[in-house]
Parts: sequence; structure tokens; C-alpha cells
Amino acid sequence: MLDPVPMSRTGYNKLMEELDRLETVELPEVQQTVADAREEGDLKENGAYIYGRQRQGHIVGRISELKGKLNRADIVDCTKVDCSRAVFGTVVSLLDLDTEETVTYQLLGPDDADYETGSISIQSPIGRSIVGHSVGDKLTVKVPRGDRHLEVIDIAKPEVD
Repeated sequence: MLDPVPMSRTGYNKLMEELDRLETVELPEVQQTVADAREEGDLKENGAYIYGRQRQGHIVGRISELKGKLNRADIVDCTKVDCSRAVFGTVVSLLDLDTEETVTYQLLGPDDADYETGSISIQSPIGRSIVGHSVGDKLTVKVPRGDRHLEVIDIAKPEVD
């Protein structure tokens, strides 16, 4: 049996919206394109047919992937997480000991992560290194550009899930 995938309610809803769009809009459109192209005859040299079939395969594959993730989803209410340690859903503020800059991340799953909004995956190098640490802990994170030396300065609950 496959392991449950921790996910915020927001991340779950985002995947549900994508699944709905793929099933109700994109798949029917590409199926119609393929049907129209099929009616034109010679399929070996029909670019619309070939592209449509490839696109249909990608959409069906993504639908299957989304259904698998959603079926295994373990929805975590991030507003009720324990903040004594950095865990899924917490908002962690870190001091970069080399640059003296402060960065703040919310630890989420790979499907929730969005660097633009300040959320990172608990499976990313930084996320894996942060999980389990408490305020005051110092850690070294190995990232592609070299080691980062960080100190956990705050762990909080997000304002919204």
C-alpha cells in the first residue's frame, strides 16, 4: 500500500481544481480535435491528429497522477500544528548566519510548495534539513551552491490553511 501524502487544504483544493479542469475542459477539447482530425482521412501525415493523440495521452496521464495523489492525501490543518518543532505546515523563520538575512518558509508538501509565496517542500534540501528542529537550533544545509549555515529563530502557525 502506498504511503499517505501530507497536504494542506489549499494544496488539495488546487489539485482538485486542476483535475476538474482537465476532465471537464481540456480532455473533451482534445478528444474533439482528435475526432475532427480522424475524419480528415490519412492519419499518418495528419499533424492535428498526431499532436492531439499525444496531448490526450499527457492529459490522461496527468489525470491519473492527480487521482492517485488525491486518493492518498492526508489533509493537515496547518492552523492547528504543534509549533514546538518545525513540522509539516509550520512557518519557520531562519537567520542565515553568513549573510545575517532572515528568511521565512512554510513547510509544505511537494504539491503545495510555491517558492514565490514562501512555501517550500519538506522534501527539498532545505525543508528536509529544517524538519524536526526547534527555535535556537543551528543547522547546516547542503544546497547546490554550497553549504548554508542557518539558525531557527521562530516557528509559528500560518494564519490560514
